[in-house]
Amino acid sequence: MGKGRLEAFSDGVIAVIITIMVLEMRVPHAPTWQALAEVWPVFACYVLSFVYVGIYWNNHHHLLHATKRIDGSVLWANLHLLFWLSLVPFVTGWMGENHFAALPTMLYGAVLLMAAVAYAILQRRILRVPGQTPLLASALGSDAKGKLSPLLYAIAIASVWLHPWVACALYAAVALMWLVPDRRIEQRIVD
Repeated sequence: MGKGRLEAFSDGVIAVIITIMVLEMRVPHAPTWQALAEVWPVFACYVLSFVYVGIYWNNHHHLLHATKRIDGSVLWANLHLLFWLSLVPFVTGWMGENHFAALPTMLYGAVLLMAAVAYAILQRRILRVPGQTPLLASALGSDAKGKLSPLLYAIAIASVWLHPWVACALYAAVALMWLVPDRRIEQRIVD
């Protein structure tokens, strides 16, 4: 089965996710620095979530670019990933509006954790489709960042009750870790 519709659908969903996040931000009601400062948590959450969604879009693009074939299990695995990503605007807004309170910050991490698990499942499902290039499995390799990320999310979720800022710092650290471009696929698979 071809992958074109999967790519187009995923790109559309991710674009909607980003659009929803930005539309959820409310402008300050007064033209003052104090009014702007009052909405900084919402803006900070938006920036972090925008980076996360961008990272997923980028890596998803590279993964599908290197994929030769898909099947029904890949379609479901992809929907599973998109489900968790579609919750990002909700937890982003909740965490920002509540100034990084423990429960919303914990749920934000849970959504990030589940998106990471869903992405790993998607990778495995793609690798199991007959006719896949062995270069893709080679390019994905041991996936150290992919294994470290869920561990850091779990630590962040547990640490939220000590102090939500520790969790936020860990969420940002994972994002920074993924901001360094993952060139495993590009280095092995060339058009």
